[in-house]
Amino acid sequence: MRSAAVAAFVVAASTLTLAQDAVKVAPNNYKVVLENAAVRILRVSYGPGGKSAMHQHPDSIAVSLGPSKVRFTLADGKTVDQDMAAESALYIPAGVHSPANIGSGNVDVVLVEMKTAAPGTAALPSARPGMDLKVLAEGPRAMAQRVTAAPTFTEPAGTTHEYDQVVIALGSTDQMSLSIAGKPARTKWARGDAEFIGRGVAHESKNLGAKPFEFVIIAIK
Repeated sequence: MRSAAVAAFVVAASTLTLAQDAVKVAPNNYKVVLENAAVRILRVSYGPGGKSAMHQHPDSIAVSLGPSKVRFTLADGKTVDQDMAAESALYIPAGVHSPANIGSGNVDVVLVEMKTAAPGTAALPSARPGMDLKVLAEGPRAMAQRVTAAPTFTEPAGTTHEYDQVVIALGSTDQMSLSIAGKPARTKWARGDAEFIGRGVAHESKNLGAKPFEFVIIAIK
């Protein structure tokens, strides 16, 4: 039995090693939005009936911008069906799969892949001033929260955090201002737009409007 278990582990490890990168296997379905040493952010799109060849991802969090139903074929041939509501999130451990859109609409997902070798140790926030937070997904490396920024929300210049952040807009707006590392502030956002704020990096953000604004923050340890 031990020999069989070792053999199974070797096969699984070999499959993971040989599986290709999603962007190389399916460039029409996976587009790189942003990449650095900490994360790679992909915009994922599958039309009805769309599918791709077997490929791999590291630990990731998927944020679904619309409702979707996907069938994942795993390396061992088993299948798993996953339904996601609009503006929901899912923590996905590293692995190999082949996705197929088995729903009637498009799959439109922002996928945040975490590139570090091991999880960090930063404490992730359960509350933040001027923000209403709702946890959408959580795993060993990161947490996705739906954030409602009040009209009074502001982070003054020089604000830093001990964790990395990926900010994903849930609507189109020009009322949210975000300046990172002293660069000109971004004030125009489309649904699904994403920005990365590194740990310890000074930034400034503010709700410029008179209404709350909603987005997703993925906080990474």
